[in-house]
Amino acid sequence: MIESLLVANRGEIARRIIRTAKRLGIRAIAVHSEADADLPFVAEADEAVLIGPPNPALSYRNTEAILAAAKSTGAQAIHPGYGFLSENAEFARTVEASGLIWVGPDADAITAMGDKINARNLMAAAGVPVAPGTTDPAADLDAAVTAAAEIGYPVMVKAAAGGGGMGMGVAVDEAALRTEYDKVRAFAERMFGDGSVLIERYFPRVRHVEVQILGLADGRVVALGERECSVQRRNQKLVEESPSPAVSPELRSRLLAAAVRAGEAVGYRNAGTVECLLNPATDEFFFLEMNTRLQVEHPVTEYVYGIDLVEEQLRVASGLAPTFDPDALTPSGHAIEMRINAEDPKRFLPGPGVIRTWVEPAGVGVRVDSGYTEGNTVTPFYDSLLAKLIVSGATRDEALDRAKEAVAAFQIEGPKNNVPFFAELLTNEEFLSGAYDTGIVSRMR
Repeated sequence: MIESLLVANRGEIARRIIRTAKRLGIRAIAVHSEADADLPFVAEADEAVLIGPPNPALSYRNTEAILAAAKSTGAQAIHPGYGFLSENAEFARTVEASGLIWVGPDADAITAMGDKINARNLMAAAGVPVAPGTTDPAADLDAAVTAAAEIGYPVMVKAAAGGGGMGMGVAVDEAALRTEYDKVRAFAERMFGDGSVLIERYFPRVRHVEVQILGLADGRVVALGERECSVQRRNQKLVEESPSPAVSPELRSRLLAAAVRAGEAVGYRNAGTVECLLNPATDEFFFLEMNTRLQVEHPVTEYVYGIDLVEEQLRVASGLAPTFDPDALTPSGHAIEMRINAEDPKRFLPGPGVIRTWVEPAGVGVRVDSGYTEGNTVTPFYDSLLAKLIVSGATRDEALDRAKEAVAAFQIEGPKNNVPFFAELLTNEEFLSGAYDTGIVSRMR
């Protein structure tokens, strides 16, 4: 097993990785910006290194600073968490070229799945269903218009190098396409350094369902069930649950088999997620993208399968067998995760500030993965995620009951936060029924 681990991230995910590392007797090393010096993950690490100012480009995305920290502390491995450099193939290559262990898929897999057009084509070749769309980037507006006419409106205009719900727009006709194409292309060039755009068929009433996969050290790829991720604002997730209330045993079998084929197609190792769009009217699903990293919502899978995904990541990176029997995976119960963000609960606009009160819920079936505590300052430099509230139960109804109690008990004063939104959602009949789709938040607003 790895003996020392540098966590190249911040907030709740850094704290969560550090917790597992220390449980396994691994020396946990944190890196942090000047803005994060007082956060819990820094204090809880065995060692912490200041790597730069608040600007992520000068700290959490600063490859040289992170590698220097690894060298100065004698780190043996680097875990990138999610976001920042986690899906940066060049960083993964540099880490390994420096003689360090990269806790994630290899750089070739990251590269293969990082470009959405290349990923679509790979998945189609592997027999994974893909939505109608372009097989090459739409080189210019005229090409996009021609492609959209062949695919049929409405269409999704998507940054080929994008991710995390960013760099997407919907066009219902040619006039809208002309506007969205220029907008998405400009955004993609600015944010990802790649203005390539793809055009896909847009399905107005769909569910967002994903499958957790794990590529094992022996070369096998296993699927650890599905997660429902349809409660979203601006194409970004707010709630995830497992198993999905929309997925039947027969559909689950097809979904998981397709996800395994996706992983096998790129020789995948370590944790990853195959995201799909599901048409609940027909039980058809289409490959959306593959996230070559640990997902924010991984705790719901941990509850249902009774495993620690970070531990499994570390075991794969160490060349060790998993803690579970890959041939006897048995899910049990139901889990729901709510993303507690520093944003107002109506328009979901960021609201940083000093945390005056922070009281986390507790009890049977309740887990809080938090990045902050009372007295910390939520700055405007990073993602608005404060904590993840995860609840579990023997059934979905039991998990929902625990969710209501936990949300009512979660007290945050200071920065704006979306806890009131979850209180509202947990009384929404559409959500409670389980028959919801990606438009539920917009219908609530």
